[in-house]
Order: sequence, then structure tokens, then C-alpha cells
Amino acid sequence: MSFAGLTSRTERGRLIDKVVQIDGVFCLALILIAVAGALMMFSIAGSSWEPWAANHITRFGVAFVLMAVLAVIDLRVWAAIAYPLYAISLILLVAVELVGDVRLGAQRWLDLGPLGSFQPSEIMKLGLVLALGRFYHGLSAERARLSWWLLVPAAMIGVPTLLVAHQPDLGTAMLLALTGLTVVILAGLSWKVIFAGAGLALASLPPFILFVLHDYQRQRILTFMNPESDPSGTGYHILQSKIALGSGGLLGKGYGLGSQSQLNFLPEKQTDFIFATLAEEFGFLGCMAVLFLYAAVIFMALRTASLAHSHFGRLTAAGVTSTFALYVLINGAMVMGMAPVVGVPMPLLSYGGSVMLTVMIGFGLVQSVRVHRYTEVTASKSSLI
Repeated sequence: MSFAGLTSRTERGRLIDKVVQIDGVFCLALILIAVAGALMMFSIAGSSWEPWAANHITRFGVAFVLMAVLAVIDLRVWAAIAYPLYAISLILLVAVELVGDVRLGAQRWLDLGPLGSFQPSEIMKLGLVLALGRFYHGLSAERARLSWWLLVPAAMIGVPTLLVAHQPDLGTAMLLALTGLTVVILAGLSWKVIFAGAGLALASLPPFILFVLHDYQRQRILTFMNPESDPSGTGYHILQSKIALGSGGLLGKGYGLGSQSQLNFLPEKQTDFIFATLAEEFGFLGCMAVLFLYAAVIFMALRTASLAHSHFGRLTAAGVTSTFALYVLINGAMVMGMAPVVGVPMPLLSYGGSVMLTVMIGFGLVQSVRVHRYTEVTASKSSLI
């Protein structure tokens, strides 16, 4: 046997070993959530695979394969592309400000001609986590706790958050800010700074609402506080969602029998409010089953983060997981009337390709951390130390 043939066989063996190390239970939980979403889309489309369910399953299948491919990529490669990906994402966000498409009063998309359009803010969700993980990987614990170096991650989080908020896209801006803050806290930020920052945020909330938010965003908050004040206008979404949630009871009305969704009373029933559709047809127990799957995904991803030997691996896996958890918490609170409607979908359950692709790429990174958990990522000479 030639040396080249032996090398090729050895490389294939290593690749198979990496694929085998991908968490099967984690993958099964993701599949079950996506299948639950497809079943709900099939139901609300009048027992039809079109226009949502078939596309949802196809997109998930492609994204799942992509996740598996990304899982075998060495963690050091992720570290190498961290800063370039963040820089490219930032440039694209600036491009949105200059030449972005305007749809429904929001300038969030870049037109790629025959390839369609996309939202650079989705790329930034991953780019921010990777860049912060890379930054703190090369920073001492003392400087991560409290020092002037904190201005660097503050700028890394603040600039894209402000750009996205200006589009305007308050939901994604919230996700970027909260995800970035989570990574900074997990990196070892001093509790004095955390409490001081929380106090400052609460104090600045009223002027932020009064003078920074757009009129329609301010109206969403007022509607959230009293949706009954305009039941057929701005309060319609929340009220219909509450009706769907409450009418499902313990066991639900039955598959395909939800009146609010089937009769089109519930708006955005396949995207932002699909959880309310689930509650109406499968009740409290159905919702708890899906939430259990979400909790299992979050727990397994955080456990993967804890097993990583490198600081970069721990922070990036935890950052991706926090983004996923925030999706679930914000959408759940929004559907139940506990938070304003900000257009954040329920990940993998809701219809939509951009968020699904972002989530699955992120989980590809999480599984890469698992597969390469013993890999040491060294700080380069140019790192901030």
C-alpha cells in the first residue's frame, strides 16, 4: 500500500471519529423540535405541506447537514476566523445603512440580485460571540474582571447593537446586546460592575423609551402594558395570542382544531406566534413537552461548554447557547403577553430560513467545541493580553 493511500485512509478514519463524537441526543432533540414545527405548519395550512411545512423540513435538513459539517472543523479554525467574521459583519451592517433594501418601513436587508436578499444582523449574532470569545481568550482574569480593557468589548457590542436598532430591528438589537453581555459576564466581569450597570440601565430606561425609540416601538410597549386599550388595533396580536393560549386548556382542542389559528384570527401564526398555535391545539402538556426539549438542548449545550479545555471554546459555546435561550425566553414571554411584541421567533419551531440557519451554524460551533474539547487554542502574539 502506498504512503498516500495510507494517509488518505487515516484521514478518513479521523473524520469518522469526529462525526461519531457529535452528540446524538442533542441532535435528536433538535430534530423533534423542527418536526413539531412542521406538524403545526401542516395543521394551520389546512392539512397541507404547502406553503410552510415542506419548506421548513427541507431547510432544516440542509441546515442539519451543515451543522454536522461545521462540527468537524477544528476549533482553532473558528478562533482564526473570529475577528475577520466580526469585521465583515460590521461592514455589511454599515452597508445596510447606506444601500440596504427598505421593506415595511425597515432597512434591514442587502439585495444580492438573483441570489435573493439577506440580513447581515444574522451573521453578526455569530460574529459577535466568536470575536468576544477570541478577545477574552487572550485576556488575563484580572483585566477581564475590571479594567479599561472593558471598553473594547463594550464597543464590540455597542456598535452593532446601535446599527441594528437604527434599522430599526429592536428584537435583534436586544439579542445582540444581551448575548454580548452574557459572554462578558461569563468571562469574569466584576459583580460591582454588573450591579452598577444594571442600575444605570434601569435609570436610563424611561428616557430611552421616550426619546430614542421610534413611535411604533413606543406604542408596542404601551400596548404590552394595556392591550385592551386598542383590541382591534395595536393590541390585537397579544389579545389573540392570549385567547389561543387560554383556550387550549390542559390537553388542547386537538390537532387541526384550533379555532384562532385555523380561522386566521391569530396573526403571524406560522412565525412569531406559532407557540400560541401549539398551545391551542395541544394545550399545556404539549407546550411543556416542547419546552422540555428546549431545556434539554440548552442543558446539553451548556454542558458541552463546561467540558471545553480552552477558554475560547467555553465562552463561544456558552454565547451561542445564550442566544438560543434568549430566543426561547423572549418569544415565550411575547406570546404570553409578558413582553412587548418585538418580532423574535421561536427557534426551529417557527417558519423562517434566516434564523434557522443562524441557529444551526451556531450549534455547529457548539458541536465543534464538543468534538475538539481537548484542543488547546493558543493566544496569538497579536492578541490583547
